[in-house]
Amino acid sequence: MLQVQFIRDNKDRVIRGLEKRNFGEEASEMVEEVLRLDEERRAVQTKLDNTLASSNKLSKEIGNLFKSGDHQKANELKAQTSELKLEAKTLGDELNKASDALTDLLYRIPNIPHDTVPPGTSDEDNEEVFRHGDIPQLDDDALPHWELAKKYDLIDFDLGSKITGAGFPVYKGKGARLQRALINYFLDKNREAGYFEYFLPYFVNEASGLGTGQLPDKEGQMYHIEKDDLYVIPTGEVPMINCYRDTIVNEDELPVKATTHTPCFRREAGSYGAHVRGLNRLHQFEKVEIIQITKPENSYEALDEMITHVKGILNELKLPYRILQLCGGDLGFTSAITFDFEVFSTAQDRWLEISSVSNCEDYQSNRLKLRYRNSDGKMTLCHALNGSSLAIPRVLAGILENYQDKDGIRIPEVLVPYTGFDRIS
Repeated sequence: MLQVQFIRDNKDRVIRGLEKRNFGEEASEMVEEVLRLDEERRAVQTKLDNTLASSNKLSKEIGNLFKSGDHQKANELKAQTSELKLEAKTLGDELNKASDALTDLLYRIPNIPHDTVPPGTSDEDNEEVFRHGDIPQLDDDALPHWELAKKYDLIDFDLGSKITGAGFPVYKGKGARLQRALINYFLDKNREAGYFEYFLPYFVNEASGLGTGQLPDKEGQMYHIEKDDLYVIPTGEVPMINCYRDTIVNEDELPVKATTHTPCFRREAGSYGAHVRGLNRLHQFEKVEIIQITKPENSYEALDEMITHVKGILNELKLPYRILQLCGGDLGFTSAITFDFEVFSTAQDRWLEISSVSNCEDYQSNRLKLRYRNSDGKMTLCHALNGSSLAIPRVLAGILENYQDKDGIRIPEVLVPYTGFDRIS
C-alpha cells in the first residue's frame, strides 16, 4: 500500500495517478480522507503520549512521597493516576479505531501508475510496444485448439466438467506430457537465468493475501475455505513473495530472484461466451512464475531483464507474439507498470495473453514489511516485481494451433527433449 508520508508529500501526484486509473472525483476524496484520518490519528497519539507521560511522572512522585512518609499526599496523587489510566485506555481505544480506519482505507487505494503508463479506460487503450514472429499460414481446414484437443484426445473438457465443473479440464496422454514438458522447460530456463526454485503451498492465510494485494481487491475472484479461513492461490506469486514477508534482507543479498510452478485457481465469475472457450479461460490452470526483489534504484533495470527473459523463451518456442504496455485503467491493483505478452492464435485469429510482467515498486513491500538494510544500517523498503514465465494453457493452445498441419501437430524443437516425441498424430 502507499505510505501515508508519501501521500502527504505528493498529494497532487497521487490524485493524478488515481485519476489515470479512472477514479474520477473519488481520487481527491480518498486522498483527503487519508490525510484527515492521519491527522486524527496523530492528534490522538499526541494526547495519549502526554497522558502516559503525566501518569509516569505522578507514579514517580507517589513513590518518593511514600518513601518520605507523606502517605496522605501520596494517596491523593494515586487518585489522579487512576483517572489518567482511564483516560489513557479511552485514548488507546480511539487510537486503535483511527488507525484501523486509516489502514482499511489505504488497503483500498491502488498503486500509483508510473509516469510512462498511458491513459485509458480498458484493454483497447493498451499500447503495443513490440511484435515478433511471422503469423503462420494455415490450411483452410485448420482447427481451433479445443477441436484439436478432441481430435487427438489431448484434453477432455467434458470429463473435467463431470468430475468438477466447467473450467477444470483433464489433460490426457500426449496432452498431459506436453503440459508437463512446458512446466519443466520453463522452470529450467528460469533456473538457468539465476532464479531460485521453490515448491510452495497452494493455500494461503489472510495475511498473505493482504500482503500481495489480492485482498481485499480480488476477494470475489478467489476460492475461500471458510472452515479454515484459507484462500486457494490465484497465482504462485502470492505464496512465493510471502516467503519474504516481515523480512529484513541484507543489501548484498539483493536482488532476490525466485521461481515456482503452481496450479492457479480463479473463480472468473461472469466469464461466458466464445472468447473463453477451451483453454482461453479456466478456473484451474498451471503457471510458472518469477519474482524479483530489488533495491529501488535497480527495479526498472530488473523489469527490463524480466521482459527480455520472457522474450527469449517465446523466441525459442517460435511463437508469434507481441508486447503491450497496459494503460492506467487496465493496470493490476498493486502494479505501477505492466507489460502483457500475447501470443497469436492463428486458428482463432486473435491474440491471447500469456504473461504479465509488472513492477510494483514499494507498494507490496510496504504491505509485506519487506525491507533491506544497507551498509550503513539504514532500512529501506525493497521494490517487488513479478511475471508469468509462463502461463501454460494459452501457450499450449498457441502451440496446438500454430504448429498444426495436415498430418497432425508438430512439437517445437526446443520441447522435444522434454516431451520425448516430436509430433502428435
